[in-house]
Amino acid sequence: MVRMVYCINRCCYSRCRRRTHHQKKSEHSEAAPVPGPPGAITKKYSDALDLAMQFFDIQKSGKLVNNKISWRGDSAINDGSGAKLDLSKGMYDAGDHMKFGFPMAFTATVLSWAILEYGDQMNAVNQLESAQDSLKWITDYLINAHPSENVLYVQVGNPDLDHKCWDRPEDMTEKRPLMQVNTSSPGTDVAAETAAAMASASLVFKKVDSTYSGVLLKHAQQLFNFADTYRGSYSVSIPQVQTFYNSTGYGDELLWAASWLYHATGNQSYLDYVTGENGKAFANWGSPTWFSWDNKLAGTQVLLSRVSFFGAKDTSNSEKLGLQMYRKTAVAVMCGLLANSPTATKSRTDSGLIWVSEWNALQHPVASAFLAALYSDYMLTSRTAKLQCDGDSFTPSDLRKFAISQADYVLGNNPMKMSFLVGYGDKYPQYVHHRGASIPADATTGCTDGFQWLNSTKPNPNVAVGALVGGPFLNETYIDSRNNSMQGEPSTYNSAVIVGLLSSLVTTSSVVQSFT
Repeated sequence: MVRMVYCINRCCYSRCRRRTHHQKKSEHSEAAPVPGPPGAITKKYSDALDLAMQFFDIQKSGKLVNNKISWRGDSAINDGSGAKLDLSKGMYDAGDHMKFGFPMAFTATVLSWAILEYGDQMNAVNQLESAQDSLKWITDYLINAHPSENVLYVQVGNPDLDHKCWDRPEDMTEKRPLMQVNTSSPGTDVAAETAAAMASASLVFKKVDSTYSGVLLKHAQQLFNFADTYRGSYSVSIPQVQTFYNSTGYGDELLWAASWLYHATGNQSYLDYVTGENGKAFANWGSPTWFSWDNKLAGTQVLLSRVSFFGAKDTSNSEKLGLQMYRKTAVAVMCGLLANSPTATKSRTDSGLIWVSEWNALQHPVASAFLAALYSDYMLTSRTAKLQCDGDSFTPSDLRKFAISQADYVLGNNPMKMSFLVGYGDKYPQYVHHRGASIPADATTGCTDGFQWLNSTKPNPNVAVGALVGGPFLNETYIDSRNNSMQGEPSTYNSAVIVGLLSSLVTTSSVVQSFT
């Protein structure tokens, strides 16, 4: 179970100075050429992406099809049966056997975004089909978890019971109760994030399977209406989740979901939603924040910047003004990440890794680097030469260098000379906090006698290939211990952001101007 402590970004907002027509013209003429189709492959990122993609297979629940992981088998086959639903699919969120809908839906949304922006790069290294398969494993589950318009099942398993066991998922015997949000127990945040997952995935599958895409879009629209109509935090409706995946607010998820629905449908009402009163209420324009499973604002700002960069048809003046505010805030986010910017955040280690929280420290730098790569590519593709940070100018290549610095740190360019991506390089964590990896596949264990494997001094018998562990402390140390879940527990949402980042770096990078 990866728990998080959140900090607010310390970088302050600075207005981008208005450019004159002459400045705009000269900036355009200085813009770097738009990269063409995928070119030469950067082997280290290709190798790392191949590994990172495998962790999704390790996390799969249900009856495994074409199972590629020798030490994994079918598990949780009866999940959902108490409600006459098939909730056997989906993915375990971290090193345990819980299915939490909030982070799982975020995983799907980010994975969809990565495929939509960098599917050609993924395809160049034979990872696109695998990414689509992993995404569908989650969306199949999400569809079944939404049996009627205003009911969404958001959790399978009891975390208190689950944490009293240390066993393989294949051998689970503990009860797997279900938790739902509905009109009397609303969950705007989790319903809206699930709507975002469905809407973004509908775009991924639009050309591959138009029928499935249509089903996803219908669910997305229903879930968004449910989320928006019956407003309330799922953390209030289900207090049990506060210890594990507490939501700090639902406004960001409403804007995130509406932004994805705008991309998926082209319907102006969704653009009105994010640029009008809801934008004023929830967007926190001018104040950069960190992108994570709990806070989607920075992601929303970058996603809506794409509309600003590549044009929206028939936008009203108020919509254009709202889009400008999102883009200005996205610029503030980027300026905070660039180390030489006047408004650079101080939230980083001495070696330059963005560092916000001691729990799962790597989520923030990797997610930040993914957004920086996207913004860099929006600039390149639109021939936008520079962005301004308090009067200083920076280029798309500056953002890409930042993204590379974070990726390279994760892959071993750090004071520990250790890769935090399991299986990559010569030195990586051997005692990952992950039940399935820690217990031999042929061991027979019950709920509690498996704790001998948690406490064993031997390295994990199964390598959790592609797991991105929590990461280093601020002083750039890492304690490789199975009991150190703060640093040593991987998660599927970490995998989504590292897959997005590596896909952006694996070859020459640009983005499509439209998802449709």
